[in-house]
Formats: sequence, C-alpha cells, structure tokens
Amino acid sequence: MLLKFLRMAALGFLVIAPAALADEAPPLSQGETVYAPVYSDVLYGNLDGSGNASRMPLSAMLSIRNTNPAASITLKSARYYDSAGKLLREFIEQPRTLAPLESTEVFVEHRDMAGGSGANFLVVWESATPVNPPIVEVVHTYFFGNQSTAFISPGRPIRTTP
Repeated sequence: MLLKFLRMAALGFLVIAPAALADEAPPLSQGETVYAPVYSDVLYGNLDGSGNASRMPLSAMLSIRNTNPAASITLKSARYYDSAGKLLREFIEQPRTLAPLESTEVFVEHRDMAGGSGANFLVVWESATPVNPPIVEVVHTYFFGNQSTAFISPGRPIRTTP
C-alpha cells in the first residue's frame, strides 16, 4: 500500500512539476496592457481616537524592462491613475521604442500623494513580432534620516494583444 502511494505521489510530482516550470517563462506576446499597483502613501502606527492612522508618503518609480535580447518593443502609454480610477497623468506622450534589453522608468515624487494608496499605472506596449513580455514593476521608497524602506509591486497583464 505504501509503495502504491509513493508511486502515485511521484507520478503527481511529474505531472505538476512541468506545469510549475511552464509558469516561469511567460508565452511570447505582441503586446499587452499591464496593471501595476502604486502606493503613494501607506498607513502606519496606531489608530488615533477618531480611528485614523498616520500616512507615510512614498515615492514610486515605474520600471519597464525589455527582456527580449533580439527584438525591440514600443511603449504606447504609461498612464497614472488615482485610487478612484481618475487619470492623473500620461507619462509617455508619444510612442517610445525600447531596444533589446533596454530599460526606462518614470518617477512619482513622495510629496505627490494625489494617487492615494490605490493608485496604479496602466502600461501599454506592442511589438511587430512575438517577444518576451517586458518586466513592469513599481519600486516604492521612503527615506527618513538614515533609515529607508523599499519594496516592489509587480505589474500584471490584464489584456494581451492577439
């Protein structure tokens, strides 16, 4: 009975392992719309008598990295929205080509808290041929005196160009 269980467990691993490895390399694409969460501020500390906590402003750097070693991609837009879904700013006024392995970024200062804790970027990119999708992330930072905080919010494709 134990031998049968071990065989079944091994077979299950062989079936599941390739699927897990397949998730590591996303399929090639000719374009996407990528949603990247932004936290222009975060709550910290304790609630006061009115049920409010303090807010710490964060800066946000949207990083877009062309991961394809042989083909360019074109950035069509990088739109910044607030917590209510209102468009605050377009950071890419005209399409911009990123050469193979080239990166670019846009920056939102820590004193710009218009986005709120639910702000986000929508990044639209395309390519003439199927390519590795770019890495789209937001790096958040806060510096105070000699202490700093940093964390990353990964972007997620919400629409793929057929």
